[in-house]
Amino acid sequence: MAGHISPKSTYYAIFGALMVLTAVTVGVAFINLGALNFPVAMAVAVTKATLVILFFMHVKYSSKLTKFIVLMAFFFLFILFGMTLTDYLSRGWYASPRGSVGAGTQVEAEHPVRQQPAATAEQAH
Repeated sequence: MAGHISPKSTYYAIFGALMVLTAVTVGVAFINLGALNFPVAMAVAVTKATLVILFFMHVKYSSKLTKFIVLMAFFFLFILFGMTLTDYLSRGWYASPRGSVGAGTQVEAEHPVRQQPAATAEQAH
């Protein structure tokens, strides 16, 4: 049987915390917090992920090199998300009145001008 780095009570406590945080996630899903819905959900998710990474993946007790690699993985993940958000958030920006063919411009087609139907002979009299 392989030995554990931490006592089993630590793993049970972390498991309990993960279950409580899962219940919080479900509970908050039924409450309308307005603009805080996303930040609260992300805070709970990041907390749960941190617990899993530190304790169940044993990063807390690993070498400095392992901790550095985990940190770099998150660094590049944030770069990936950041570059994706710059594309997403810049869509629909103002386009020049003369038009533009550059990437990221939004071109809207104008509605055709509707002509009034020609007056019939009965309406003309």
